Amino acid sequence: MTEHEQMIEQVQEVLDKLRPFLLRDGGDCELVDVEDGIVKLRLLGACGSCPSSTITLKAGIERALLEEVPGVVEVEQVF
Repeated sequence: MTEHEQMIEQVQEVLDKLRPFLLRDGGDCELVDVEDGIVKLRLLGACGSCPSSTITLKAGIERALLEEVPGVVEVEQVF
């Protein structure tokens, strides 16, 4: 398994832990890619149009990924 594949797997594991919180509010997220330590996520459902989605992305998802996945430097929303 390459380093890139390992990072994607680790990111996916963290997202799976966070997913119930997003689903509870009617949203979800999809991992698009990890490129040079930048995790690219697409917010789905209620998260896609929620005014608090930036806070969810940065304070929630990004913080968890920075703590748990070595090499992650940022989370970016893609549309």
